[in-house]
Amino acid sequence: MPELTAVAARVEGAVRKGTRRLRTAGCATPRLDAELLLASTLAVDRARLVVESPRPLTADELARFQELIARRELREPVAYILGAKAFRRISLHVDQRALIPRPETELLVEAALDLPPGARVLDVGTGSGAVALAVKDERPDLQVWGVYIDADAVELARANARALGLSVDFVVGDLTAGLWGDAVLANLPYVADDAPLAPEIRQWEPPKALFAGADGLTLIRRLVSNLDRVSVAALEVGFDQADAVATLLGEAGFGAIERRRDLAGYERVIVGRR
Repeated sequence: MPELTAVAARVEGAVRKGTRRLRTAGCATPRLDAELLLASTLAVDRARLVVESPRPLTADELARFQELIARRELREPVAYILGAKAFRRISLHVDQRALIPRPETELLVEAALDLPPGARVLDVGTGSGAVALAVKDERPDLQVWGVYIDADAVELARANARALGLSVDFVVGDLTAGLWGDAVLANLPYVADDAPLAPEIRQWEPPKALFAGADGLTLIRRLVSNLDRVSVAALEVGFDQADAVATLLGEAGFGAIERRRDLAGYERVIVGRR
């Protein structure tokens, strides 16, 4: 594995050499990743790297950057390496206890923003707490709970709530854990057991947060069958599962079904209303 030598020990050269190493390792966004890792090393904003490009790195900075690049070469996600991920208006601590929040999951938050004042919201499969905390941040009048079956992930969500100063109750339990809400927002596991996944996902993110049976819908089916008292249900789904989940919601009595698309144009959140 080639090292970053003194020849590349300026900001511009470090980014260039780091990009080459990550491209060789198969990373999808090698330059972006190298820039984010170097910005973290230098404790500056990524945009600052342009101004800093001629600056030499100290020996300690170079060693730290090489360490981060080596971790990324093993396909560890950048968010886990940095320990943080931006999600809507908040920044969350993330680690291997929970999935890394994705842009498409922000659609779940949007589904809650037009709820009436004081409505009760359950974030089912809360993981890092991203959805519950973003909802509370943008609609502080709502009563928000986050539920997840894994106690370690729930502790991560509680730590994020404390760091952000947001009042959300996080509960360890299966699906809704017997709680009731006017609205249920759910990012449950929806990946089929044999689905091919990038190494960043299959090797690093928690399997229990990914896989859900032969077609990926085992947990979504269980949840939808228990939403009798819910007025609004918003479910994140895989790129090819929208029709199946829309049908499930319709059969469960949700008369108005809306499909929300992600930035790539896929129908990724299905919203049912009564």
